[in-house]
Amino acid sequence: MHRIARRGLLALPAAAALPRFALAQGDARPAIRVAVQKISNSNTLEPLRETSNVGQRFVPSFAETLIQVDWMGDLSLRPGLARAWRRVDDRSLELELRPEARFHDGTPVDAEAVAWNFGSERMWGRGESATPSSGMFTQNTAGAGGKQPPAEVPAAARRSFPGFERIEVLGRHRLRFVETGADPALEARLTRHGASIHSPAAFAQAESWLDWARKPVGSGPYRIEEFRPDRSLRLVANDEHWAGRPPLRAITFVEVPEVASRINMLLSGEADFACDIPPDQIAAIEGDADFEVLGGLVANHRVIAFDKTHAQLRDPRVRLAMAHAVDRQAIVEGLWGGRSRVPPGMQWDFFGPMLLRDYRTPQHDPEAARRLLREAGYQGAPIPFRVLNNYYTNQVANAQVLLEMWKAVGLNVQIEMKENWSQILEKNAGRAVRDNSNTAFFPDPIGGMEAFGPGGQQWSSGEWTNPEAAEALRALSGTLDLEQRRAAFRRMLEICEREDPAYIVLHQTANFTAKRRALPWRAAPAFMMDFTAANWAG
Repeated sequence: MHRIARRGLLALPAAAALPRFALAQGDARPAIRVAVQKISNSNTLEPLRETSNVGQRFVPSFAETLIQVDWMGDLSLRPGLARAWRRVDDRSLELELRPEARFHDGTPVDAEAVAWNFGSERMWGRGESATPSSGMFTQNTAGAGGKQPPAEVPAAARRSFPGFERIEVLGRHRLRFVETGADPALEARLTRHGASIHSPAAFAQAESWLDWARKPVGSGPYRIEEFRPDRSLRLVANDEHWAGRPPLRAITFVEVPEVASRINMLLSGEADFACDIPPDQIAAIEGDADFEVLGGLVANHRVIAFDKTHAQLRDPRVRLAMAHAVDRQAIVEGLWGGRSRVPPGMQWDFFGPMLLRDYRTPQHDPEAARRLLREAGYQGAPIPFRVLNNYYTNQVANAQVLLEMWKAVGLNVQIEMKENWSQILEKNAGRAVRDNSNTAFFPDPIGGMEAFGPGGQQWSSGEWTNPEAAEALRALSGTLDLEQRRAAFRRMLEICEREDPAYIVLHQTANFTAKRRALPWRAAPAFMMDFTAANWAG
């Protein structure tokens, strides 16, 4: 096993005396500040454009879905804006909306509003600009001069609802979703934050798509008061929420890219929470009895993504060799202090009966890696590896470790530091290997594996395609028969991880949040931060 040296602890100043919460006149509820690594990858708050780890953190506070995942409980599906639902057949679902639900502008959350959200104006787009994008994190402002959404929006919609056919309005608070074919995950798809429901009236009143996307009007327990791209997002309580008054008066997310600065803000009293804490900083923070660090494994895997069109990666044996060269357990122990784990491929335990317990991702085997490289005729040509500066926790250290592991088997991988996702995904001769992660948005393999089908990022960006994988995904998604679905899932894993590798699964992601110990908040097994009354016991 590789040995990875633990980094030294950051030098952290002693915490200053913590100020009491500022109180609004007549409102004793606290207002909190949360220091985050990033607020938005797209400089908007449109959930369909912000389908990312950072978007998952705050979107549920201001925008709600029809059905929700019980992230603080058993991860089952629970009522959201829909108080009840039932299957009509394999491709249809009827839902009954909460009659008391209102958007932040006071307009009702009724069936017509839901149907509008799943229409062309917001979700699917019209005309040529609605074609799939090469990446989901571009910084352009397409659509800013009108109401046409940029290409990333319909591309994300197609990933989330590839079989969507229509919505039938059955009454003011009743509607029916209809898919083109059988869909075992229709209920679960409605939990994705890209399926959140927003006010049609607010969209109509906005001067442009960009104006609306930077302040979308949802129905959540908090509403958007101010969004300053690359700086901060302030949410304030929606006291008319159908579930009652939220426990906080306001939440301000502050963008602070550096880990040390986030920690210092917490210890000095400038922030009440600091997100994305590396494991080697936990002991230093908890050395002060006023603070604690919560969290653990989340529904996300850290992966390495391949562009198989690169000259050195066209032979799948080179990509498989890169997978065999990686000692995942050494990464888990050395960089994560044993707080992460190596999963059985692109799987999560909450898949339940769909979990393939006997499947294993390619194991650490340097000799197999060297043999595959000889068979492929690899001669040591450079392979670029595009990396961001700790967008992911431990990202730079992880890249350096991988470089040594690949070097040990004869791979000449070279790190190229990039500033943003546009540069990471830019299609040119230097695009070969990059960091990525994959989220299980709901407890079914479809939620993770659609990322590697025709609507997924690697496919639409031209990095990786495989017709047999697409067929396996269709089989996984197109039947409710358990054994047929398990067989299709296994086939897709075999293709994506062994026969024509699209990625390397490194480890399950662990997410840690530091906070003032006195605050009655719990961490979810996800990036989302729940600030509802049910998760704020004080």
